Parts: sequence; structure tokens; C-alpha cells
Amino acid sequence: MSELVPGGNVPLPGGPVSLRVPGGFDLSALVTDDGGKVGGDADFVFYNQPEAPGARLRADTLTVDPARLRPGATRVTVAVSPSDPGSVLGALPSPTVRVTDADGRAVARFTPSRPGQETVLLLVEFYRRGGGWKLRALGQGYADGLAGLARDFGVEVTDGAPPPGPVAAPGPSASASPVDSDGFLALVNSARAAAGSPSVRADPRLIAAARAHAVAMAAAGTLSVETRDGVSVHQRVVSAGFAYLTVGEHLVSGPRTPAEFVAYCLGAERTRRTLHGTGFTHTGWAYVSGGPSGDTYWTVLWAVPLTPDGLARTTAEVVGLTNRERAGAGLPPLSVDARLATAAQAHSADMVARDFYSHTDPDGGRPWDRAAAAGATRGTVGENIACGQRSPADVVEGWMNSPGHRANILKADFTHIGVGLAGGGRAGTYWTQLFGG
Repeated sequence: MSELVPGGNVPLPGGPVSLRVPGGFDLSALVTDDGGKVGGDADFVFYNQPEAPGARLRADTLTVDPARLRPGATRVTVAVSPSDPGSVLGALPSPTVRVTDADGRAVARFTPSRPGQETVLLLVEFYRRGGGWKLRALGQGYADGLAGLARDFGVEVTDGAPPPGPVAAPGPSASASPVDSDGFLALVNSARAAAGSPSVRADPRLIAAARAHAVAMAAAGTLSVETRDGVSVHQRVVSAGFAYLTVGEHLVSGPRTPAEFVAYCLGAERTRRTLHGTGFTHTGWAYVSGGPSGDTYWTVLWAVPLTPDGLARTTAEVVGLTNRERAGAGLPPLSVDARLATAAQAHSADMVARDFYSHTDPDGGRPWDRAAAAGATRGTVGENIACGQRSPADVVEGWMNSPGHRANILKADFTHIGVGLAGGGRAGTYWTQLFGG
């Protein structure tokens, strides 16, 4: 595998190649000729238009088959932007792109320098050279946003309007509305207000994910976090383009109307606690009738979007709780090491992106390998991972209740720590603590 630097290039093998960027990023691609212009709007591949001839986007992975690109195409430029459109790239960990061939073998990896205030980064480009194709690392920041980038490549974009996000399109037997035509949002916000919780607002990406999951549950005739197609509700949220810091869900069958759904949630402590969750800011909902049982199947999602500040607050809380446990054992506190934090965040994002849960990644990398790759020079390295916990308190409590994880937290030789958190995957949330001494 080639480790690329800006301007570096590597020949591509024949056939399709896949490019993956784990973490809180959106990928997009522009198919152009040698003049750097698209042939039409269909040459812009992004979350709301995920396919073009020879290029297909699925969540955080772009697959390019040069032989199947449209006639005249000689270049594919790949850009990355934050999943949260209000964020700047410089506040997120540097995106790492991994390129693999059709058999999953590693071809190249590239981690650009962290940009400043830019909102888009031109990451890499595929280009034709003679009879073959190559990959070139770019790492060039772009300050005019995704819409500006698309416009400069020749895509028609209405002035002042970014490319639209995905919006649910309810089928004949499904109900889901970002404009609250069924009264759902008014009902849940009234119930939240009565409990002293702030209002939530509808998000079209969450609505799209909720509808897809409700349809899948209705088709199978059963309630499940992961439906028989092998996709979890959390994976649907991330695939819809919503990178989250926290997520909660109601998977319910029976209620036929929004009013019945709210009444159901208020009837039990567990469901009421999620409905009233004070931290949630966004929601998406769908309910589908039919399937083998004829019941109505609900998926309601409650979430907090991933932001740099939110991630920093959450990981800092994990560090604080960890140090509180060390203080109780008479040990000095751990200091945050930014390089360990980068490696920990990358591992959490990688577990989501590549659907695994292990200290050893699919390429064979171990905690000390990741720490060294991030530039950390610690003589002793240890790692705790966890998945599924919804809060810093829950995850630290779980680690302290496990002898091996507890031993890492209370190891006197450790002096520094980095914490990572990523949402998505089958378990919903993936946590990493990386220790160094």
C-alpha cells in the first residue's frame, strides 16, 4: 500500500476501486473532462444524487469504475465536507482516505494536513494517463462551500442554496412529513414542554432513515434494531447523511396515529424517558401499515447532531470521569494527548465505517500502531473500547465494571489519554480510550 503525500500519485489496478473516509464527513465526486468541467448536473455525485455512470456513493464509501464512466470522462475529483454543514473542517480530525481494489486489497492511503476555515477539501482525484488510470493526492482546501465547488465545476446550483439534503418520499402506506402534516411534531413537543424539555425540530435525513427502517420492519412483520436485510437503524441514520453525537429510538408496533403513539410512550418509564430526553434537538418519524401482520410499525428517531464542540465536550467528560476514578484510587490524573485523541477518534470512526468491533482493525493494526501513526511517542500504550453506551457516565461505568478495562483506567504507569466517539454501525455508538505512559 502506498502512503501518499500531497501531489503524490499511484497507478490504479484494473477494475473498480473503492475510496472510504470514516468519520463525520460527507463525500462527493465530480466527473469531468480534461478541461475540469462536468458534462451536466448528473456528473455531480453526492448524498442526494449518489450514482452516476461508473461512480456510486454509499455512506462513507465511493466506488469508481473508470471503464464505466461516461464517454469523454477523464477525471474524477473527490471532495470531503463536514456532515454537519455548520462545521468547518479544521475543527474535525483530519480525514483519512483509504483506497482498495475490487478484492479489498489496500492500494493507497492519504491523510491531508488539517485545513483552516475551509468548508470543503479537495481530497484526491482519479485521472487517465495514457491507457491507464492513476490516483493523485490533493489535500486542497476550498472556502466557498459544496455549492460553490459544484458551481465552479459547471453544476447548475441556485444562488444561495446548497445542494439539497435527502428528503423522505412517503409511499402509499407510509406516513412521514417534515412539515408535520400529521401533527406528530406538535404532539411530541407539547409532551416535552409539559415535562420541562425543550422542543425538537424535524430533520429530513432522520425522516428518511426512519421511513426506511419502518418499511423494513413492516415487510418482515417484526420489531428489530437490525432488520433482515442486515442493516441497523443506526446505519440508516448515518447513510442518510446525519452524523450524530447522541441518538435514541422508539421502535413500536400497534399505535395507529401520532396521538396513540405519544400516549403509548407516556405510559411507561423507559419509553417516556426517551420521549422527554432533554438533550435531544432533532427528530424524524415514520409509521407504516401492512406486511404479514397488518400492524402499524413505527420508527421514531431522536438525535443530537455531531459538532466539533459537542464531540469535545463529550470526550472531555469521559476524561473527567476517568480521572475521578483514578483520584478515588489515589492515582494522579491523566493529561490529554492530542495525538492519542486523534488515533482514538480514528479507531472509533473506523469501527463504524468498516463494521467491526475489535482492538485489531481489519488491516491488522493494533493500538500501538495507531498511536505511532498519529505521531504519539509513548513507551507504553493501552486501549479500552466499548459500543452501545449512550453517555460518558454509562461508558465509564461499564469499563469500571470490567476487570480488564478497569485495570487500564487505574494503571499507574499511564500518564496520558485520548478519547474517541463515533455514531453509527450496528451498535449505535463506538467509544475508544487510548492510554499512554
